[in-house]
Amino acid sequence: MADETQEAGGIDFPFPFTPYAIQKDFMAALYQVLEAGKIGIFESPTGTGKSLSLICGALSWLRDFEQKKRQEEERLLEAGAPTSSDGLAPALGLPSSCRGSPGTPEATGEPDWITQFVQKKEERDLVDRLKEEQVRRKKREERLQQIRHNAKLRFAAKRMRQEDEETERLLRLSSEMLAAGTEPEQVASGEEELVLAEYESDEEKGVPSGVDVDEDDLDEEHVMKIYYCSRTHSQLAQFVHEVQKSPFGQDTRLVSLGSRQNLCVNGDVRKLGSVQLINDRCVEMQRSKHERKSITEEEEPTRRRQRQEPRATCPFYSHERLQLLRDEVLAGVKDVEQLVALGKEARACPYYGGRFAIPAAQLVVLPYQMLLHAPTRQAAGIRLQGQVVVIDEAHNLIDTITNIHSMEVRGSQLCQAHSQLLQYTERYGKRLKAKNLMYIKQLLYLLEKFVAVLGGNIKQNPNTQTLSQAGTELKTINDFLFQSEIDNINLFKVRRYCEKSKISRKLLGFTERYGAVLVPSMEQPKLSGFQDFLQSLQPGATAAPATPAEVEEDRSPPPASPLMHVEGFLEALTTANQDGRVILSRQGSLSQSSLKFLLLNPAVHFTQVVKECRAVIIAGGTMQPVSDFREQLLVGAGVEAERVVEFSCGHVIPPDHILPLIICSGPSNQMLDFTYQKRGLPQMMDETGRILCNLCNVVPGGVVCFFPSYEYQQQVCAHWEKSGLLARLTIRKRIFQEPRKANRVEQVLLEYSRCIKHCGQARGTETGALLLSVVGGKMSEGINFSDNLGRCVVMVGMPYPNIMSPELQEKMAYLDQTLPRAPGQGRPGKALVENLCMKAVNQSIGRAIRHQKDFASIVLLDQRYASPAIQAKLPAWIRDRVEVKATFGPAFAALRKFHREKAGLS
Repeated sequence: MADETQEAGGIDFPFPFTPYAIQKDFMAALYQVLEAGKIGIFESPTGTGKSLSLICGALSWLRDFEQKKRQEEERLLEAGAPTSSDGLAPALGLPSSCRGSPGTPEATGEPDWITQFVQKKEERDLVDRLKEEQVRRKKREERLQQIRHNAKLRFAAKRMRQEDEETERLLRLSSEMLAAGTEPEQVASGEEELVLAEYESDEEKGVPSGVDVDEDDLDEEHVMKIYYCSRTHSQLAQFVHEVQKSPFGQDTRLVSLGSRQNLCVNGDVRKLGSVQLINDRCVEMQRSKHERKSITEEEEPTRRRQRQEPRATCPFYSHERLQLLRDEVLAGVKDVEQLVALGKEARACPYYGGRFAIPAAQLVVLPYQMLLHAPTRQAAGIRLQGQVVVIDEAHNLIDTITNIHSMEVRGSQLCQAHSQLLQYTERYGKRLKAKNLMYIKQLLYLLEKFVAVLGGNIKQNPNTQTLSQAGTELKTINDFLFQSEIDNINLFKVRRYCEKSKISRKLLGFTERYGAVLVPSMEQPKLSGFQDFLQSLQPGATAAPATPAEVEEDRSPPPASPLMHVEGFLEALTTANQDGRVILSRQGSLSQSSLKFLLLNPAVHFTQVVKECRAVIIAGGTMQPVSDFREQLLVGAGVEAERVVEFSCGHVIPPDHILPLIICSGPSNQMLDFTYQKRGLPQMMDETGRILCNLCNVVPGGVVCFFPSYEYQQQVCAHWEKSGLLARLTIRKRIFQEPRKANRVEQVLLEYSRCIKHCGQARGTETGALLLSVVGGKMSEGINFSDNLGRCVVMVGMPYPNIMSPELQEKMAYLDQTLPRAPGQGRPGKALVENLCMKAVNQSIGRAIRHQKDFASIVLLDQRYASPAIQAKLPAWIRDRVEVKATFGPAFAALRKFHREKAGLS
């Protein structure tokens, strides 16, 4: 269908088809939030076209904003003096002193002639800057138009690629010829790259991470843009495809960002496997390229003497090709896979090509881990000041922020890091400057104290050390620092040293060169592991044959340096005392024990996002209960209540296409109480089986049943098999179980789908399939059970988290202390547990209804669901239609009637 322009709230929204009424309301509300610069919490059930509403609503606002900005620029350039008061001045970069009229008296205490002089100078500077921006924008638009409509540029890129390939081939041939006539010892590589450079600065000055781009042509001013974030790369790719199909697909400058692991096209780097190793090798290759550029003619001979074999540079990092790739990225909407394919064709790095396209992009698509972690955000070149952020699939946003900034380090990693760092110092200590040695000694001291606080000894093998005390201990950050006896060390300086000196990367290169450095035992000399490895390099040395386990380990990606994990833990320890806790977990042996930092206040890391951005949209299909976002994220981040806007819409399906039931007792009048104490009783498991047998007799197609945990699912299945209930179930439905391993999920879903399709065509006694799944597992999020794949969703019990968990106990206590208790409401800590449970329930039951003509029944098995407080936390489109059935008979009759009436629709 041709694109249509729809009007909602007086605003024109281009749309690919006639939108639903709720989509019009969604877009109008979104537009107003962006225009007013507020924080919006948007809930739109899956299947209601949420992605398309986000695209058309947000890009319509951006279109109007850019148009207003250009009109304001033209007016200012004509007048030569800014007099704007409509809110566009900050977007134009207008200084505060220029935003009033020239005659307005300033309370600065300066004479009038000075104030007027400064104001006129700022006005002239602004006009000059606007002129430069117009020229830059015109050049960019002309360049992109040429790429879209002129094939010559593509041929130029292809010709450049062919020339580079030929050059590489000749260089490789020359290297082989030289190597053939050269003695091995003459081309042996030196160890200069492993030695730490002199470290002189303890100042707080920020040094850009990664590699600075020295080409001016790749540097542009950041235009107003929308950062769209979602959880997984597949969700982002789906969003990009929606943009391509939308009315904005032809003209929007969109960039898809990802990690080096997803975007790297250098085969030698990709085969490293580990994310950290890929990152480190990439950065080192770029650094090597820039070091080569900086070497002068006089320095070259000395450099050659020091290191005969230079470090490799990446052939995909080329200024000219990156320029072409950047423009190709901006010329048309592409997802990550298309970007990688384009990078391979152009022999240009998609990772850096995408980064360089960010300033000129209008829409940047990225995983929200990349946006929510400040160092990653800065490394990617993301600037949030004055921009718009849309966080989709945000139901687990709080958990994501908490997990990103929580860090665990095992006892074995502490001992390995200490051993490797000690042996590194023994080898290169005489070549290191005093400040490097001072910080290395501090790191060694910290590692020793971390092991001691767990009850271990740094000089012994962690695998053979048995700890006298076992259990879990929880400490505040300050108490942990005092108990560890490290409160006299400035962790901010140590962390900054690790960041700037790249010591973990040096240590990783050291262990790569000399093999796995073993942890010395009490009786061994300090360098025994290192010397054993050197001995094995001598001619005639033999090694013991590898065991099958060792062979299997060789196939897996090599681990990153253990010191990198320690650095993450040190960074976490610099968090404010009230915002986190340290958990000491002693598990028998030292290697299995760990130190874990738990972030209690996710708002501390979300504050920068909401303060810098013009507007933030938090969106999802099931955002209930919304109170978590308000209280734990926004209030803690200092957001005023009047800046927060909530929007929730119903479903697009007719009211009679859904039947949500709460069943309080089973066929034999057994009360359904799936609390932890009672759910394992034989009569409770038998009653669950009887209910499913009855449901499978009247529900066609697929039935998806969610259990609270894998363990309980297996316990129930084992009981059913023994009692014969499993055999009764298989008469009507073939049974599938959700696998624990992620790589088997797709195969199980394929077989489940085939079975339902076959049963629908065969019309035999077997009417479909029953899929036994787990809340929080692979099937409960991101999987669509549309139409016959999910005619009924069953929730067995309520998936409450383990309330005895030390982490949850501490989080509850923290909320009780920090959040105000509303009149008539329970403790915030108790509300947290209920909210975690209901968010998991809402995600699971949202798997079924996927489009306007779909229909399904939703069955909640537990008397606790009948509580009004629990029902209030269900999504609005279910809450308004839910029926509570005290006994099973009326519930079964309602289900049979519902599916008989809907049989003609499938």
